[in-house]
Amino acid sequence: MSFDADGFVGALPWTALAIFGVLVITYIGGRIAGRHSVVDVAWGLLFIAAALTAYLLSAGSGDGLRRALLLGTVTIWGLRLAIHIGVRSRGKGEDPRYAAMLRDKGLLATILMVYGLQGLLAWVISMPVIVGMYAGGGWWPVVWLGVAIWAFGLAFEAIGDAQLERYKANPERPRVLDTGLWRYTRHPNYFGDACVWVGIFLISASAWPGVLTVLSPAIMVYLLAFGSGKKVLERSMAKRPGYQDYMRRTSGFFPLPPSRRSSSTEAPSRWSSSEER
Repeated sequence: MSFDADGFVGALPWTALAIFGVLVITYIGGRIAGRHSVVDVAWGLLFIAAALTAYLLSAGSGDGLRRALLLGTVTIWGLRLAIHIGVRSRGKGEDPRYAAMLRDKGLLATILMVYGLQGLLAWVISMPVIVGMYAGGGWWPVVWLGVAIWAFGLAFEAIGDAQLERYKANPERPRVLDTGLWRYTRHPNYFGDACVWVGIFLISASAWPGVLTVLSPAIMVYLLAFGSGKKVLERSMAKRPGYQDYMRRTSGFFPLPPSRRSSSTEAPSRWSSSEER
């Protein structure tokens, strides 16, 4: 096994600079569009910027196939997410979550809270990718296990997003989406995201010292399951008719068979509410 430590250390400021560059462009776009929620579109692109930069800088280091897999998995995931969120948010105003968070905040606080924090998180979570670019050798069954988990997660979140879009396009939709993958988890897109990053971590962890970057996927999973993902979303969703009953019978994150617990005795009337990603 071999690891180009000097190359890795040298790549750190350049990957950070690549993420910073995407954020600068995003900030300009947000000012033009009049909404800071454009940063959601850029979220996946931040990881692509870091992965591509590390891939180019690591030429001649590490394992060529592992490097290509890391770049490919991050790029496919990031582009799909950016396109999905971009199409979904086209023509809409500011996300209420950002409006509430930034109320009475000055320019500096806005930049730090929206762009600075997301940039820092993307850089830290990208560590398995950056480290893996400079690692040689390793145990390849773990690589293919990682690819399989990544593919499962990507398919899971993509199917969940497609089911959500079909639901939102139906004018006669029921009050809550509780069919398809949404029958087994209230957040198939977040669960799929978590699987994607566990898979990417395993690709890197197959060779030393990739296993030391376990904090990165742990942060991503925590944010999705307990932090700014599920927790923040459900704070507003719980106010909608029928959603608390849905919460009682449906797993919050990991897909499980629905519970029979339900306190609702109302008829399944129709509402215009829907879950957002």
